[in-house]
Amino acid sequence: MSIPHRAPVIVWFRRDLRLADNHALAAAVSSGHPVIPLFILEQGNDGALPYGAAQGWWLHHSLSALGGSLAAAGSRLMLRRGVALEVLQAIMAETGASGLYWNRRHDPDGVRVDSAVKAWARASGAQASSFAGQLLHAPSRLKTANGGPYKVFTPFWRALSGGGEPDTPIDAPSHIPAPEQFPQSERLDDWGLRPQKPDWASRFGETWTPGEAVAREQLAGFARERLSQYGQARDFPAIDGTSRLSPHLAFGEISPAQAWHAARIASDGSDAEGVASFRKELAWRDFSYHLLFHNTQLASDNLDRRFDAFDWRDDAPMLDAWTRGMTGYPIVDAGMRQLWAHGYMHNRVRMIVASFLVKDLMIDWRSGMSWFRDTLLDADPASNAASWQWVAGCGADAAPFFRIFNPTLQGEKFDPEGLYIKRHVPELSRVPPKYIHCPSKAPASELQTAGVRLGTDYPYPIVDHRLARIRALDAFSRIKA
Repeated sequence: MSIPHRAPVIVWFRRDLRLADNHALAAAVSSGHPVIPLFILEQGNDGALPYGAAQGWWLHHSLSALGGSLAAAGSRLMLRRGVALEVLQAIMAETGASGLYWNRRHDPDGVRVDSAVKAWARASGAQASSFAGQLLHAPSRLKTANGGPYKVFTPFWRALSGGGEPDTPIDAPSHIPAPEQFPQSERLDDWGLRPQKPDWASRFGETWTPGEAVAREQLAGFARERLSQYGQARDFPAIDGTSRLSPHLAFGEISPAQAWHAARIASDGSDAEGVASFRKELAWRDFSYHLLFHNTQLASDNLDRRFDAFDWRDDAPMLDAWTRGMTGYPIVDAGMRQLWAHGYMHNRVRMIVASFLVKDLMIDWRSGMSWFRDTLLDADPASNAASWQWVAGCGADAAPFFRIFNPTLQGEKFDPEGLYIKRHVPELSRVPPKYIHCPSKAPASELQTAGVRLGTDYPYPIVDHRLARIRALDAFSRIKA
């Protein structure tokens, strides 16, 4: 279908807030028509937004950065809020646009909305073109020998890594042709994405700067300085051993293909172990979307239906203690307080705090997933659901339920000096390493010297791990059959 010569085309940005390696944008620019960049703050019919509360902060700053990048390329970012199909119908009528470009998304709500938009566009005679780029491979592409979806990561990884390199990332367009007149845009500040009173996101900026430019700098620095040690260092929360790319990937400020290729180029073949470890983490992100695409109720339904009968505990005070980082288990509390302060938690610690909630407290994994969705800057509909089901033991290729992390031993192993704990639980900063992971077992004289009064300055453990483990295993034994 041909587009009238001077009719503008719309590039619909979503979780792809970048100019480089953006195939929808590149195709729109290559069409030779004026381009209208558009971001819609999508609302469901119930008014709900597809972002957690913490992500609103990131989205505000990421859109501001994207607007600046577009302006440097001779364009502008148009902002609208509402139901996506209704907004697109209105803006295409206002501008006479007859082409619509976007990069595909693969979560159930996104697929549903995009399918409806594409059906409307075709029925109305508009061109609707969608492109890959949000994952290394489309979730429908990789199939088992029987033609079905994968349920275990290792064979999925073999298929992905053996399927050839992802496409080489493409450069950002140097110039984006503008229409004679841009449509009216809403003001970003009017969306109220940043918390005000109270400003519980006030410390996010200590750790994070959203935007494509920073994402690319972060990737380059990681590949240059930390990639070679990534396989070993990534498990220790007190050191800077991870890529810290997850929020940038979640908002599409950098593509997984850019991350995949940057690791290879920077390593120059000398850091094979680090490259493989990093690429596997990118592949886990793809695997999570593979699971979500083929199990659209992943965020609500146990994949292992035996867990439908599991005796979850409805314990609001325990859940509250977990969310506030006041469980009496320092590594758990450090993780939960890091999450609240910085909108982020180290990956190893995520597994520890999730195991504690599900198995020590026996609180439904969906409660933890909901809290993470609201507080994580890198909250992702696929990874969040798949990871919680993995820890709970009810997901695909899940850790068995009887693998119950001992939070004290986990702290001793991965934060032996207690540096991570002291950073995020300052009331324990003077407790010696021998007792930092179990202050309730410290002699009274040690606690007095450290200035810690248990039950006042820091809580006693809210549950006995040994007894909680027995209780959890008993509950699991009742559903195993």
